Amino acid sequence: MKNKRIWAQSFLVLIAAAMVVTACSSKEASTSTTTPAASVAATATTAPVAAATTAATPAAAVPETKDVTLVGVRDAQISSQQIIADKLGYFKEAGLNVTSQLIESGPDIGPMVAGGSAPLSIQTNFMDIILKSSNVPVKIVAPLAQIAGTQAVVGSKNLVLKSAKDLEGKTIGIPNGADVKIAIDNMGKELGVDVTKIKYVNIAPSDAVVALQKGDIDALACWEPFITKAIQGGGKFLFSGTKSDLPDKKGDVNWMSVHTTMQVSDEYIKKNPNTIKAILAGLEKATNYINSNRDDAIKILAPELHLSVEELTQIMSRNVYSMEVNDTYVNGSNGAAVGEYLKAVGNIKTIPTAISYHDLSLLKAVDPALIKVELK
Repeated sequence: MKNKRIWAQSFLVLIAAAMVVTACSSKEASTSTTTPAASVAATATTAPVAAATTAATPAAAVPETKDVTLVGVRDAQISSQQIIADKLGYFKEAGLNVTSQLIESGPDIGPMVAGGSAPLSIQTNFMDIILKSSNVPVKIVAPLAQIAGTQAVVGSKNLVLKSAKDLEGKTIGIPNGADVKIAIDNMGKELGVDVTKIKYVNIAPSDAVVALQKGDIDALACWEPFITKAIQGGGKFLFSGTKSDLPDKKGDVNWMSVHTTMQVSDEYIKKNPNTIKAILAGLEKATNYINSNRDDAIKILAPELHLSVEELTQIMSRNVYSMEVNDTYVNGSNGAAVGEYLKAVGNIKTIPTAISYHDLSLLKAVDPALIKVELK
C-alpha cells in the first residue's frame, strides 16, 4: 500500500518545514468530478443501498462552503468511498462541489496537512497520531475502513512451515519502519515465535515481489497491491493483521489495527461544521454502496485506481469498509496501543491520547448509530 511507505524521519522533518510555510508541493492528480456514465448512474439508482437514507443532510444544515477540495490517495484502502461519492453524485446531493484530489504517495499528505494546503484529507489514524505529537491542529472526524487486512506477510512458493516458529532464521523482505511489523510482533507473542531471530532485509515492496519470485527472500512483508501481486506470482499468504493461514493458527486474528480516517484542521471545523457534515453524509452513502454493491463498486473504482477488476476484487476483500466507531477502531486509535511502536521507530517522541486528536461530534450529528463506543 502506497501510503505505508517509509516516512519516520523524513515525515517529521517535512512536517516541521511545512509548519513554517503555508503550502507544500506534492505529487498529485485530480479525479474528474463529472457524473459517471449513464449505465453506472442507473446502477447506482436501481441497486439497493443499505441504510443510505440515514446519511441525508438535514435541510437546515446548509454547507458554509460549497466548493471543497478533499485530498486523498489513489489507493483502495484510502479513497474508495471518496471516489464512489464523487462518481455517483453523493457529494452533489449533499449540496457540495467536491474536487477529489488524489495523490500517488500517501505520506505526502502529512506535510500538506501541517502546511495548511490540505484542510480536509483522508489518510490513516497513524498519521494523525504523528501529526498530533508534532502539535499540528487537526482532528479525525470519522473512520472509514479497517485496513489491517492489507498489511500482510507472503511466503515464497518454496517456503515450508510446520509451525509459525519455523519463521525463525528465515529472511523477510520488509521496508524499514513499515507498520506491518506490528502484526509480525503480535503474531510472535501469540504463537511463541522469537521475531528477533527472523532476518529482516530492508527492501521496497515492488523489489520484494521480484526477490520473492527469484527465491532471494523467504517471505515479504508489506501492503496492497503488492500482497496480491506476490500471491499472483506464486507466493503463499501467511498472515495479515486480521487473518492467518499459518499451520498453527488459521482464521481471524487481532494482530494489528489500522484505520483509514477523514481528518480536518481545527480552524476548518470551527468555520465549516455543516460542510463537514455534508461530506460525511456523502461518504456514508458511498460506504453503504460499496458494501451492498461490491461488484458494481469495483467496476467504478478499478480504472480510477489503475488496477484490474481481478486485482481490486482481491484487495477490497481484505478491507472492512465501515464508519462505525466501535471497539476495534477505538483500540486501534488508542495512543497507547500503537504509540509505543511509533515511538520505538522514531515517528513520535510523545504518545498523544486518542481524545486529543478526535472530534466525532459531527459524525454523531450525521448518524448517531455509528457511534458504538465513546472515546475517553
